[in-house]
Amino acid sequence: MAILGTLLKKGIRLRESLEQEYSNPLELQKQCLKKLLITAKDTEIGKKYGFAEILKSFKEPSDLFHQKFASKVPIYNYDKIYEEWWYRLKDGEKNITWPDAIRYFALTSGTSGASSKYIPITKDMVKAIRKTGVRQILSLSKYDLPDDLFTKGILMLGGSTDLDFNGTFFSGDLSGITTGRLPVWFQRFYKPGKQISKNKDWGEKLEQIVQKAPSWDIGIIVGVPAWLQILLEKIIERYQLKHIHEIWPNLQIFVHGGVAFEPYKKGFQKLLGKPLIYMETYLASEGFLAFQALPNRNSMRLVLNNGIFHEFIPFTDENFDENGEVRPNATILNISQVQEGVDYALLISTCSGAWRYLIGDTIRFESKAEVEIRITGRTKHFLSLCGEHLSVDNINQAVKMAEEELNIDIREFTVAGMPHGTLFAHHWFAGTDSDVSEELLRERIDTYLHQLNDDYGVERKHALKEMRLSKIPSHLFYDWLRAQGKEGGQNKFPRVLKGDKMNDWLDFLRANGVKL
Repeated sequence: MAILGTLLKKGIRLRESLEQEYSNPLELQKQCLKKLLITAKDTEIGKKYGFAEILKSFKEPSDLFHQKFASKVPIYNYDKIYEEWWYRLKDGEKNITWPDAIRYFALTSGTSGASSKYIPITKDMVKAIRKTGVRQILSLSKYDLPDDLFTKGILMLGGSTDLDFNGTFFSGDLSGITTGRLPVWFQRFYKPGKQISKNKDWGEKLEQIVQKAPSWDIGIIVGVPAWLQILLEKIIERYQLKHIHEIWPNLQIFVHGGVAFEPYKKGFQKLLGKPLIYMETYLASEGFLAFQALPNRNSMRLVLNNGIFHEFIPFTDENFDENGEVRPNATILNISQVQEGVDYALLISTCSGAWRYLIGDTIRFESKAEVEIRITGRTKHFLSLCGEHLSVDNINQAVKMAEEELNIDIREFTVAGMPHGTLFAHHWFAGTDSDVSEELLRERIDTYLHQLNDDYGVERKHALKEMRLSKIPSHLFYDWLRAQGKEGGQNKFPRVLKGDKMNDWLDFLRANGVKL
């Protein structure tokens, strides 16, 4: 068991995982926030909002510390924290939202807005991401796996490690930043290796991996489902294989994240000769928030003791407006106050200098006792033109159900809200090469949305007059991402399109001969 053995020899233990398993969640989060505030109390933001004064409340029992923190520090979204603080980091200023200067910035995929965002990545955050990654590797001991799996290669399909440098800071995909700083002991397992991982040309990088594939013995693959599916298809086609296990017989685990896997699963399994173990991660540009800690779960364990303090806003009309922005006086909860089965928007404060930062994701607790969550959508990636409250979770589930019933594979999909006279319509775009009619697919997805979402069912009888669906070639989704400069790495196609992104997509389809 080379990987696990190496970890233990390096002195890495299960202590932090066990600490979370046997400790009070609020106490863990209290200590986490305390460390963050102590570290940042002498920064510009720490002085402005009185971090030292907030720290005095940590001597008090219960959750008074959270009340004090929430009363002193405002909520930030990306635009607000960038315009007030983070722009100064890009100029090389020190001690702004975290001690010292920031040398690395992760560029997000920019699916919610018009352009990429620059997320600061500190040395402390790189260490935190690495530690949580190790905890996930150690969790494999809970699975019934052969010892020799841990001697096999791990293929991590991410962004380029050849980062851009402007004389002040480096920038690139988060996976490129973290992969470029892998510990020496891990490099013996890591594929595609340093040389290929530097390549910025995504198509060329895939071609290089395809060429090398027969010489590798891969046991674990890691990446965004869409891009890994494309890679496996290329390998199978190049070597005229029946399935990927003919070339990688020891492949047993797929670690995925960035987007819900269920809609991809049916198509992905066609590429396999035997079942895989699927492990989900919640690794955002802002930090490693959660990972699947136990077998046979559709949930992930929120990490409470590794550089991230979490707050939760119930995702309701009382707390958010129609654009997904937080309303004044929104209800904000700590980990002890959440309930199972409720959608929450996440606020995080991190060891990269994000403070009460609205990350943009919504989550739901599957088990409060075990702090197990699943991602349900995005605060801006939902449709509620007339009160239908259609979430990304609803969208993913409806597609999965239609795929299973009709025995088809929908590679990519998205939905946009449209006017319909004086009322409203939803226009779906389904990327599939399966033999299914648009009308049948439209009818089945519409039916399942009625079942999954009562508000949708009500509004389909009233203001939401039409649900349209266009069946288009799946490659158009990836062609559009390429045209946006968002091919490969951690980039993924948004499930809901609004505003300029929607208009650009519609123009792109028209230019490619799609009748709308």
